[in-house]
Parts: sequence; structure tokens; C-alpha cells
Amino acid sequence: MKILKGDQVKILLGKDKGRTGEVIMSFPKTLKIVVKGLNIFKKHVKPQNGQKGGIVEKERSLLVSKVALVCPSCSKTVRVGYNVDKNGVKTRICKKCQAPLISKK
Repeated sequence: MKILKGDQVKILLGKDKGRTGEVIMSFPKTLKIVVKGLNIFKKHVKPQNGQKGGIVEKERSLLVSKVALVCPSCSKTVRVGYNVDKNGVKTRICKKCQAPLISKK
């Protein structure tokens, strides 16, 4: 999966189309991610073990195909490429400006 935790992404489909946010969790096996503050739904929770009940807002996971990575250097939505150094170190690069993509973890 080419989108990692800490990356900035732009949502391409759905009710939050066009908004950007930071990836807080990624699930590579199911190809899903959770974006901070986006794709929020409300859940009704019963009181349990002394905790208060009520309506709680949570982020729902998104498919990776519904988001695009935003390059930190050129600030555009980009596709991800890979570059292998002479030492065998594999790094992600921006396909438009060839800058390395470093995620904030």
C-alpha cells in the first residue's frame, strides 16, 4: 500500500470530496485508511460501567482508491513512485516533482 500513516491525503469521492486531512491509521490487508476529522459518523452509545451514554462522533475508514496523496513539496495530488539507492534503500517519490515523500509518524 502506497499511502502510510502521517501522509496528507485529499478525498476524491463521497460527502467529504475535496477536503484534505492526515492519515491516522492504515490497514494494509483491507486497503483502508482512517483520516483525521473526515468521514465522520454518529454512533449512539449506551451507558456502561459508570461511563456516560450519548451520541459519539467517530471517523470511519475509507478505501485507499477513494483518496489521493498530496505531495508536501509541490502541494498537488500525486501518484507514488519508488526509487532504489545504490545501498538498496527504497524510498517513495512524487511522480510530478521527483521529491522524496516522507510521512510524519
